[in-house]
Amino acid sequence: MKRFDWYTEIHRLDAEADCRRITEILTTHEFPWDIEQALSLALYRTYAVPSIGQLLAETREFLDRTQRRSDDTALILTEIMRHGFEPGRGRDALRRMNQMHRSYDISNDDYLYVLSTFVVMPVRWINDLGYGWRRLTEHEITANTNYYRLLGKHMGIKEIPETYDEFYELFDSYEIAHFGYSEGGRAVSDATLRLMVDTVPRWQQPVFRKFTMALLDDRLIQAFRYDPPSRFWRTAAHLAMWLRAKIVRFMPPRVEPYRIENNPKIKSYPNGYDPRRIGTFPKGCPVPHDMVTIEIPETGARIPAPGQELAPQGQDARA
Repeated sequence: MKRFDWYTEIHRLDAEADCRRITEILTTHEFPWDIEQALSLALYRTYAVPSIGQLLAETREFLDRTQRRSDDTALILTEIMRHGFEPGRGRDALRRMNQMHRSYDISNDDYLYVLSTFVVMPVRWINDLGYGWRRLTEHEITANTNYYRLLGKHMGIKEIPETYDEFYELFDSYEIAHFGYSEGGRAVSDATLRLMVDTVPRWQQPVFRKFTMALLDDRLIQAFRYDPPSRFWRTAAHLAMWLRAKIVRFMPPRVEPYRIENNPKIKSYPNGYDPRRIGTFPKGCPVPHDMVTIEIPETGARIPAPGQELAPQGQDARA
């Protein structure tokens, strides 16, 4: 297989009818590491909107069970992308996500902003910052935009932008109008950064934290009231990402798809999982009748008890 074979395959597909497949190829073959970083930063940015950051803090999930909640988010989004919206694991994951979201009073504007981060951040990381081994084409950007438009419709989001440029305008204007400090947002940010830093050996952690902070733009730094990274660390981080991109360009293409559940950073479900049985079950949210749960006293929400991530033997686990 040659370096640009996936590129050729993508450009044989239709940017609307095949948008999910194109986005899957980009995510699992062409830019797996880059898009994973970009989407992680996309979700992280949402904490800087006080209405979002404060809500996430009040649920306690990203503060007390950061690893599990981070894993759940990544796995649910991956199941939807891999399996689509038809009956099966993809629809199960979508229903699970919608159940959790609809248990809270989240405005359509906040939903739109979160959706815009998924559309904009991969393009910003790969094209605007130059961290991808090649640039995304207009065809690919359009397909990725169409996929997230489709996801937004299945989430019940209203007034979804139609083009990448419209998503970018929403993304930028919403951050200008709404980014600001909140104790909850800062607490969730701190917990997320601790989780990221804990993935490397202890002796590397001080350097890794400075490197990670240097990848945050000034708008985020100001919203969370962090000390601005030095020019040295800004330059070092940018140079490291730029050099990585140059090296990846000469690497062979990924033949087997990257699967996020095989990422060692995903630690919560070593024995597998059923997308219907992960995440949280806030008050009023239906719980599978055969699943044992634990109540979180602070919020009244329920979470699966240890060992409950798969359906009982003999029942449909949608393996």
